[in-house]
Amino acid sequence: MARPRIVIVGAGFAGFHAARELCRLSRGRADVAIVNPTDYFLYLPLLPEVSAGLLDPRDITVSLPATLPSVRLVLAEASHIHVGARRVYYHDAEASAGAISYDRLVIAVGSVNKLLPVPGVAEHAHGFRGIPEALYLRDHVIRQVELADATDDPFERAARTTFVVVGAGYTGTEIAAHGVLYTDILYERHPRLWDYRPRWHLIDVADRVLPELDVRLSATADVVLRQRGVDIRTGTSVAEASPYGVRLSDGSVIDTRTLVWCVGVRPDPLVADLGLTTLHDRLLVDEFLQVPGYPEVYACGDAAAAPDLTRPGEVTAMTAQHAARQGRQVARNIAAEYGTGRRRQYKHHDLGFVVDLGGTKAAANPLRIPLHGLPAKTVTRGYHLLSLPGNRIRTATEWLLDALLPRQTVQLGLVRSPAVPLNTARPELPTEPVGRFRAEGS
Repeated sequence: MARPRIVIVGAGFAGFHAARELCRLSRGRADVAIVNPTDYFLYLPLLPEVSAGLLDPRDITVSLPATLPSVRLVLAEASHIHVGARRVYYHDAEASAGAISYDRLVIAVGSVNKLLPVPGVAEHAHGFRGIPEALYLRDHVIRQVELADATDDPFERAARTTFVVVGAGYTGTEIAAHGVLYTDILYERHPRLWDYRPRWHLIDVADRVLPELDVRLSATADVVLRQRGVDIRTGTSVAEASPYGVRLSDGSVIDTRTLVWCVGVRPDPLVADLGLTTLHDRLLVDEFLQVPGYPEVYACGDAAAAPDLTRPGEVTAMTAQHAARQGRQVARNIAAEYGTGRRRQYKHHDLGFVVDLGGTKAAANPLRIPLHGLPAKTVTRGYHLLSLPGNRIRTATEWLLDALLPRQTVQLGLVRSPAVPLNTARPELPTEPVGRFRAEGS
């Protein structure tokens, strides 16, 4: 009897944990394949530390072939899924088209940057969902400080040392918290700029930072950011962006060369292409994480609108906690279809959240116990090390070295602005400029 083929589209938190659990449960009795444009799982919560030069990108990327040796990796981007024919169509890393059939399908394509119809934002802002964007931001920040040092124009200096983050959620708050510490390091190494200490602005339409988290976490983050000089503007949004600054909804203008867009995420565009029922643009699934009408198709993570059984009438939030646990539950439910274990509904109570604020600061509420300062920092880093599927010693070593040695502040120039457009559907890969290869070959 032929082994069943289980295809997983996406290797984020949901897809990676689904694949790992399936390997553990199937023990070689199933052919498991992952369709993903990169050969790694990205531990997204530590990405702000890459943009601040604290961690190396490889510390938070876990090799799929090394971690999941029995899984077939299709290094490609899924372009279409024909659920009737049970086939996934894709374009591989060299743009060749291909397809793979399946007996069971797991849709775990994750999410991309959320766009809003604000003039100039798509052209002049950059998101923060992948390694290319983190590397770009790190280099860009260093470059702006160095360019500010090179000019004698006071207005240009002020604009280049001003950084604007839109969105005071989890990602935006951590970027601002780590970013202000990083630019302070740069500031100390550029004595010509001592009258131009870098300024950070954190903007959100909500009435507080971290509006989706416990108010006590929000209060801790607010205090830490303000103590570091971050200008927090709540109840405010961006009305227009240009190459030289942003105009806010209150009429004020901020001259800047840096606009980081963290207003949230939306499901991968592949979800809409399926033609199946969606809720809030996420694929509708039942409590077993199956797509109604297609029992062979499962969806999990940010791409799935799964019912939250702990809050009747609502769907689960787009968080790494839910994605990882849904991925494992999908694997168990698929295994149950082939005689291993039994199906279970997905139900998960949040265990609390951690927010790393850089330095010795953090905010956390494990098991609903609010913490701040060093205790929160200890819990936060311990949680990340336990959740990271690999590279734990490397990551812990980087943290130790950062406490003992001066941080490196060199821009490598590997990722330029055109390679990381805000409206990209694949933030995990840099976008090739149009005509690049033709120009190089001419």
